[in-house]
Amino acid sequence: MELFFTIGAILCGIAVLVGVIAAIIRTYPDDFAIIAMGIVELYLVAYGIAAAVHLANGETIRGEIWEFWGYLLTALFVPAIAFWWAIADKTRASNIIMAAASATVFVMLFRMNQIWYGIGFGQ
Repeated sequence: MELFFTIGAILCGIAVLVGVIAAIIRTYPDDFAIIAMGIVELYLVAYGIAAAVHLANGETIRGEIWEFWGYLLTALFVPAIAFWWAIADKTRASNIIMAAASATVFVMLFRMNQIWYGIGFGQ
């Protein structure tokens, strides 16, 4: 799962960068920022499938399993909400919201990685 975290961190970083650049150069939601948000969402789906496969093959989560899945399910909603925000609000703020959503997903991925390996709060 470490490789999945690394890939996710890179994708989220790129999406944040694209969102910030789009906010600087555009006064409306940029297609590249929307696509980057979609890629982050697809990654989260793949991450969830990979986690389920790892668990089905006997690997265990060292932290709380409900907490891991709770973070993942919540993280799945963040890009979707940012996408719909960008569709509804045709201003520069949409690009900033998409960048912030990608940063939020990164933080959630970081915490999911800690939960998977049993590192972090109260350990």
